[in-house]
Amino acid sequence: MSPPREAAAHIPEGIAQEFSDHERGLLLEIAHLSIESELNQRPFLLDPPSERLAQLRGVFTTLYLQQRLRGCVGYFEPIKPLHVTVAETARAAAFNDTRFQPVSLREAPELEISLSILSPLRPVRAEEIEIGVHGLVVTRGAYRGLLLPQVAVEHNWDRVTFLQQTCRKAGLAADAWTQAVLLRPLTGEVFGDVPRSK
Repeated sequence: MSPPREAAAHIPEGIAQEFSDHERGLLLEIAHLSIESELNQRPFLLDPPSERLAQLRGVFTTLYLQQRLRGCVGYFEPIKPLHVTVAETARAAAFNDTRFQPVSLREAPELEISLSILSPLRPVRAEEIEIGVHGLVVTRGAYRGLLLPQVAVEHNWDRVTFLQQTCRKAGLAADAWTQAVLLRPLTGEVFGDVPRSK
């Protein structure tokens, strides 16, 4: 595998950094190589880079091209080792996000990737949700919606608006969070490629 990439972290104040610069760079390199191997129709064989990067974790992988969203796919449940989930979600974001055409061979070198490595889920009360720290999963029966921690910050939402928007994402009424729904916060470490020089 190529040397690790340089990573830029986006960690809210008061949240401990879990991954080293080297580990973040390795995960970003895995994401890029996974996309490139698919485009070049080469197998992508991957051994766990370390014990920590083989832990079961949820991940969201977001692709940008010229600072515009180009794809986003993730698993919030920890169902596979972290390094495998990064590779799979990168490929899925590049080729299976139905909002976009598949990434082309010409576009691949220009992609900037952001990874959100998620913490385990646990139930909480609505007043425990902290903007800028937590993402949110809202569940009622078969209805489920998820918004990542950075979404509320990017839209300048307060806690109530964030709860309402996550309920809407689940296909529920905006005020469903005041009723019988399961609220589970997501925390995680968000980092990505160092932005390209203009």
